[in-house]
This record gives sequence, C-alpha cells and structure tokens, in this order.
Amino acid sequence: MQTKIVHAIAGTLILFSLLLGVYANKNWLWLTGFVGINLWVHALTNWCLMYMILTKIGIKQDNGATGCPK
Repeated sequence: MQTKIVHAIAGTLILFSLLLGVYANKNWLWLTGFVGINLWVHALTNWCLMYMILTKIGIKQDNGATGCPK
C-alpha cells in the first residue's frame, strides 16, 4: 500500500510543481528538483522520508518495502 501512495504523491507533486512553474512562478521548479533528488536518494540508499511519514501516521508497510526501519 505504501509504495502506491508514495508513487502517487511523488507524481502529483512533480506534475503540480511543473504546472505552477510554467504558469505561476519559475521558483516552483525547485519542488520538482527536490522530489527528483529524493527519488534518487531512495534508489541509491533504499531510504525514503515519505515511507517514514506514512508509517508514523499508521499506514502499513508493503511486504519487501524497506524504506524505513521497523
């Protein structure tokens, strides 16, 4: 469940910040970069802040998802 939620949140933030960057203010593109950096950190280290946040609010971790310590 967490994996789908994390992907949905990341995709939504990227699309939303791109739209805001094009139509409102270019500084919103920093959010796109921040999400991209976090995706790279997760790919390289298998650590993800969003997994930790979702675990703290009570959403169960997927089998095999190792984004945060138990």
